[in-house]
Amino acid sequence: MTNDDARAALQRLIDERGEDYAGLSRLLGRNAAYVQQYIKRGSPRRLAEDDRRLLARYFGVDEARLGGPAGDRERGLRPVPRLDVGASAGPGAFAGDERVDSHIAFEPAWLKRVARGAPDQLSIIRVRGDSMAPTLGDGDDILIDRGDGAEQVRDGVYVLRVDDALVVKRLAVNPAARTLTIRGDNPAYPAWPDCDPAAVEIVGRVVWVGRRIG
Repeated sequence: MTNDDARAALQRLIDERGEDYAGLSRLLGRNAAYVQQYIKRGSPRRLAEDDRRLLARYFGVDEARLGGPAGDRERGLRPVPRLDVGASAGPGAFAGDERVDSHIAFEPAWLKRVARGAPDQLSIIRVRGDSMAPTLGDGDDILIDRGDGAEQVRDGVYVLRVDDALVVKRLAVNPAARTLTIRGDNPAYPAWPDCDPAAVEIVGRVVWVGRRIG
């Protein structure tokens, strides 16, 4: 692979994932123009080994794709987009335009174990509010499986869209009455019993949560 090929490969990844030069430069601990200068001006001619390795891990690709030695292969990781929206665990929050803010990379085999949907049906958003406490807290990141939604709904925690707002709630299915009960895990908040499933827009099932400790 030539230096030009490596720069073109990085540009394609940036375009595909909706990344920006300045953000990737900060990821590398470089000045904001570093990645842009590398791609557009060829300065530096080649990425430093540590920079190349970090970018490959971030994008979840083989390091050789960015100009690394053909035999120098990292374990593949699958990047999942983190959306610039919040799901309210309280009264509701406007969803916004669902812009991709960043990515978090996971091992593909692990994703396959925890989610039913395909990798491109997964996304990460942040919880707002406390109605799902103690299961989910304000500021938690949650992994949403959009391939596991209304068509196969069962008891569990889901993200719903209500009046242009995203909310995260626990659903309980009543198969006899063919209705849903929607509630938070915090008993201070009221439940919504006997809801018609056809009137509930289910975005996807919550399959994982990440949070800061301390």
